[in-house]
Amino acid sequence: MPQVLMTGSAGFIGGYLVQALLDQGWTVVGLDNYSKYGPVVRSYDDHPNYHFTEGDARDAQLVEKLLEGCDHFVAAAAMIGGISYFTKHAYDLMAVNEAIMGASCDAAIKRFHSGGKLQKVTYVSSSMAYGSTDRWPSVEGDELTIPPPANSYGFQKLAVEYWARAAWQQYGLPYTIVRPFNAVGVGEQRALGDLEEESGNVRLALSHVVPDIIQKLLKGQDPLHILGEGSQIRCYTHGSDLAAGIIATLDHPAARNEDFNLSTPVHTSVLELAEKIWTRLKGPDIPLRYVSDPPFANDVQKRIPSVDKARDLIGFEAKVTLDEMLDELIPWIRDALARGIL
Repeated sequence: MPQVLMTGSAGFIGGYLVQALLDQGWTVVGLDNYSKYGPVVRSYDDHPNYHFTEGDARDAQLVEKLLEGCDHFVAAAAMIGGISYFTKHAYDLMAVNEAIMGASCDAAIKRFHSGGKLQKVTYVSSSMAYGSTDRWPSVEGDELTIPPPANSYGFQKLAVEYWARAAWQQYGLPYTIVRPFNAVGVGEQRALGDLEEESGNVRLALSHVVPDIIQKLLKGQDPLHILGEGSQIRCYTHGSDLAAGIIATLDHPAARNEDFNLSTPVHTSVLELAEKIWTRLKGPDIPLRYVSDPPFANDVQKRIPSVDKARDLIGFEAKVTLDEMLDELIPWIRDALARGIL
């Protein structure tokens, strides 16, 4: 069966992707230094086809060693978090993530030219690469013509894509670039580097809009505090759909040296999202009460992807609806709060 190395395998998307790969018969080599959440327990930790190494993805020699025998490399390791996280760690995430990319590409180039099995590197970018766009939906290729992202996180994720193309241009290392949009799902918890922010009468650490609104309402906040006017537009995509999209690119010949937006095409405003969560927790007869807090600087007001390319070239379409995500996530967050991991 095919074998894949995934860096960042203990992360949020990693949790979905590793499980999906194992379910489809892949052998998965995982690498993570537990820098985000600390040691985590996954349901597949003892799976016979999962081989985990605790280590740093900035170690090119280690990455090269783990790539031995691998057909694919999913380069997903990165410092990542919500908007408050990449505002407070603006320099660190640039420095760390660029070092990760350099080590990843160096290792993959050596392994690819050593006559081994490695076929391609799949680079996990972000919808933040389109952070400065003025046209929607964002079509693959727009990131090369619009102004660069205004914050360091978006700029670094765009740099990931330049690493991918440069390694192909100079060394012939095949690639696929995937851009997840607003991942939602269970399993995300308080990160070690998260700093709590006050929002009305509660303090939160994630700064991801879906779990944050759920937490605020579960903690009894009324009126609900939202950042800005609530007109921000997002396309919320379930972790299982993102995993399916990434897997769809691995062996598909049409994905070679291409980039794909991985997302639902359904867009929702923050106020619409808040209404859905409020109704679930407060009941349909109580109207939404909210106040607007000052937004973070450089908060992207609209992210809407074109999903035509992923559908037409590799047959990928997101399936999980926002309503289904909320029905799954609300009880998980209620339990996580009780256990003290949020």
